[in-house]
Amino acid sequence: MGSFWSSLLHLLFLLFLVLVSSSSSSADNNDLFETWCKQHGKIYSSPEEKLQRFQVFEKNLAFVNEHNNMENSTYTLALNSFADLTNHEFKASRLGLSASNGVPRNYSSFLGGTVGDIPASLDWREKGAVTPVKDQGSCGACWSFSATGAMEGINKIVTGSLVSLSEQELVDCDKSYNSGCNGGLMDYAYKWVVKNGGIDTEGDYPYQMGDKTCNKNKLERRVVTIDGYTDVPADENELLKAVVTQPVSVGICGSDSAFQLYSKGIFSGPCSTSLDHAVLIVGYGSENGVDYWIVKNSWGTSWGINGYMHMLRNGPSKEGVCGINKLASYPTKTSANPPTPPKPPGPTKCSLFTKCAAGETCCCGHTFLGVCLSWKCCPLDGAVCCKDGKHCCPQDYPICKTETNQCFKATQGTGNSTFTKALEKRSSSGNFGDWSAFLEAWNF
Repeated sequence: MGSFWSSLLHLLFLLFLVLVSSSSSSADNNDLFETWCKQHGKIYSSPEEKLQRFQVFEKNLAFVNEHNNMENSTYTLALNSFADLTNHEFKASRLGLSASNGVPRNYSSFLGGTVGDIPASLDWREKGAVTPVKDQGSCGACWSFSATGAMEGINKIVTGSLVSLSEQELVDCDKSYNSGCNGGLMDYAYKWVVKNGGIDTEGDYPYQMGDKTCNKNKLERRVVTIDGYTDVPADENELLKAVVTQPVSVGICGSDSAFQLYSKGIFSGPCSTSLDHAVLIVGYGSENGVDYWIVKNSWGTSWGINGYMHMLRNGPSKEGVCGINKLASYPTKTSANPPTPPKPPGPTKCSLFTKCAAGETCCCGHTFLGVCLSWKCCPLDGAVCCKDGKHCCPQDYPICKTETNQCFKATQGTGNSTFTKALEKRSSSGNFGDWSAFLEAWNF
């Protein structure tokens, strides 16, 4: 009987230790989660959502610790900004390559066989051909970032100028085959740029992290052009020859949990070779006898090695780690860019709080003690504002005759006057229609 109670007390003691350990571990994890939230600026809409994210965070923490405790791993995982996302949530928002077996390939201008000596290592960042790491956000537009990165690189190589190009223009306007945040392919992006005659800059058409309406006025700003594109045969040696000449777009599988939480080292998988993400190879090198690609991602600088990954090169698979050899391509360019078109004029400022659109004239609607209390917009550039505060006249018909709703030239006393109808001014927030009917002139 004494043996029974002794065994029971021993079991209860062990259970107590487990509970204490579990409670202590949970408290430590909670402190770690709070620190992580502050580090990454995470704010949740409710306590329930925060608890749910904490539970996901704990699972990812366990995955990170398990991997990092492996003896022979060539890379390290970390609790990056995606550590509160399930792998399913991550895959739904951060990928976007629409690759399939039906994609036509263009090898006609591939010049891999003509490359001279291949250096032991190469980094296009050191040659000034790579823009800073960007962030696609929760928009499946990785394809546009891979494409602009490759075009930025070849433009620098050919013209000597590094220009950050507009992913948003591709997301909004390239709709023949690509689908914005719902996925796309780099080759189709290159085709679109060729057809449009060029692409705008990031500064002029900035990224919005979502699908927007195509700004057709920006289509005329063809700042950087390309001649075409070529695909690289699915062979690692041929891919190396291509990277020697310029940064190269590639498709990979980027949906595995290890890829999601990658921190540093040479990523060697395991991962699928079913392509679902697009990145940019900007160089290659070796570390302790292990070869790797330098891969630029579009998930911001908090992921990986300041936004980059070192991915195993010359591995056992013909398709490459995560299928990196399967879908490589790059834009071609031999000619200079066209002259940069001037930016359209900005809005006309009437006062500290009021403005009119470009090409319009500010006219005062009401004054008090010489101070204008309200402004209206005349849809003419450099117009003459009539004293009644309701009408305006064009520059070449500067004399207002508001009682007859007419604008006269200075030669009105000749008996052979030319006039137009005066235009009513609109408020600065108004929408302007077609005023051409009011601008027609005739002679008496």
